[in-house]
Amino acid sequence: MKKKTILIVDDEVVNLDILAELLDRFDVIDVTSGEEALEVLAKEKIDLIMLDILMPGMNGYEVCRIVKADKSLRHIPVIFITSKNDDLSIEHAYEIGASDYITKPFRHRELLARVGNALRIQELQEELRLLASIDPMTRLYNRRYFTTMADKILKLARREKNPLSLAILDIDRFKRINDTYGHLAGDRVITALSEKLMSRYRESDLLCRFGGEEFVILMPNTELDVAALLAERTRKEVEKLQVPYNGKTISMTVSIGVSQVDLENEETLDPVLKRADDALYIAKKQGRNQVHIAPDAAVE
Repeated sequence: MKKKTILIVDDEVVNLDILAELLDRFDVIDVTSGEEALEVLAKEKIDLIMLDILMPGMNGYEVCRIVKADKSLRHIPVIFITSKNDDLSIEHAYEIGASDYITKPFRHRELLARVGNALRIQELQEELRLLASIDPMTRLYNRRYFTTMADKILKLARREKNPLSLAILDIDRFKRINDTYGHLAGDRVITALSEKLMSRYRESDLLCRFGGEEFVILMPNTELDVAALLAERTRKEVEKLQVPYNGKTISMTVSIGVSQVDLENEETLDPVLKRADDALYIAKKQGRNQVHIAPDAAVE
């Protein structure tokens, strides 16, 4: 298991040496200023911050405020470790988001226990965040997580000028499956399709159950023609699926709409989602069990 990484911020080198030796079971990065701490946080994955208050330049309170105001950093627990032991200092630290407050001189075993406790709480919170992002039936990401991550993927694609395509997939005549075999059978069909999608697409692709029997696949570094080819292969594989249920086998087909983001003109995924959804509607209208490619955004 990879060691947790702790960032220690203290302007006294002797304090850094003592803490680094005490925390030798962890990967430790130590810096002597708040400005250096922010530089490290911009580059490294940090699991815990141990922060002095009184430092030249940016003090510990300012660093903590910046960390807690940043969506990508605010989950990192901050433990203040300082000689300031007055009630107002302690109260202020907790007000701005500190997880714990340790005064110097500290007892070694107590410090280790409190560090361990902060890391365990962080792990539990991460598990809760993950559960809130996962559709419980399929174990795919849910719509809420898709919305959050898709925005980040789009910004990266625009910055790097890498193609980004999207597919919306829907099970054909799903209501008929539910009416014929029951809702538990419908759940089994959705689960089987989810497993097929997970085996077909790359780890870099963002798979999501968008709701009901509808799924969305966001494909970074993928041109429209390649996305359409992948969608067609998926359609053919799903057509061959035989889902066992109560001694019977259930077949299904899917319709898929595919579109590509116009990176120069589109700053959100809303237009590409609409184009893919419109393409899906055409695929359904033209007889289902097919892939339809949305027209290029520039010619609409």
